[in-house]
Amino acid sequence: MQRTEHHASFGGRQEVWQHASTSTGTDMKVGVYLPPAALKGEQCPVLYWLSGLTCTEQNFITKAGAQQFAAEHNLILVAPDTSPRGEGVANDDAYDLGQGAGFYLNATQAPWAPHFRMEDYVVQELPALIEQHFPASAARGIFGHSMGGHGALTLALRHPGKYKSVSAFSPIVAPSQVPWGQKALKAYRGDDPAAWKQHDTVALIAGATERLPLLVDQGDADEFLAEHLRPELLQAACDKAGHPLTLRMQPGYDHSYYFIASFMADHLAHHARALRPER
Repeated sequence: MQRTEHHASFGGRQEVWQHASTSTGTDMKVGVYLPPAALKGEQCPVLYWLSGLTCTEQNFITKAGAQQFAAEHNLILVAPDTSPRGEGVANDDAYDLGQGAGFYLNATQAPWAPHFRMEDYVVQELPALIEQHFPASAARGIFGHSMGGHGALTLALRHPGKYKSVSAFSPIVAPSQVPWGQKALKAYRGDDPAAWKQHDTVALIAGATERLPLLVDQGDADEFLAEHLRPELLQAACDKAGHPLTLRMQPGYDHSYYFIASFMADHLAHHARALRPER
């Protein structure tokens, strides 16, 4: 791993690292915030952030205002890029497919399959690297926004025991039922709707073997709410399955990082209660 950026922040340090990924077969960039306790060598829990469509590792670390609260709770924050990138990596002219739009799954279809293996990267490869190179404990949480909210929820549901906490901002909760998700799932996973449901939070809730409490914030002025996000489907699925969900509709908020930053403190506190129960 090669460090490409470092900045003092709230008594800790915001860094950016680059490394060759065995999962994607490309170089990947990842933001890592080390809180004050980690700089002193104390093992700290790790909270993984998954960003939305078109984002890189930079959006979260520069716009979310999360470092202040990660320092307060002594949580390491890890924010990877949203997809593989580079020469020879398949792409599409649209913003919602290809580079910048990995959807946090392993693609099985050409031309995406060789590099678009973001599920393996986020769930297996990246935690192993973080726990090898930083003072990170094995306690992990995961959260994200939009496409990244979809990723956080589905990866937590698909890998019980991997994470101790999960939350999301304006997630795509039913990708097999909405245009963003249908386009990506068909391209990456093929024409079989059964394969799509393996990466659909609403479909996965019914068979969940672990009942991690879900915290979801959604702005009611979000321009993507009715067509692409559909939080009412998540509420109905959780009600039917008895899965713990706190869904908060936030009046006047849109899909932007202004919304995310406004409720970041609540999400960090939610994760800290699970990741640092001794505090």
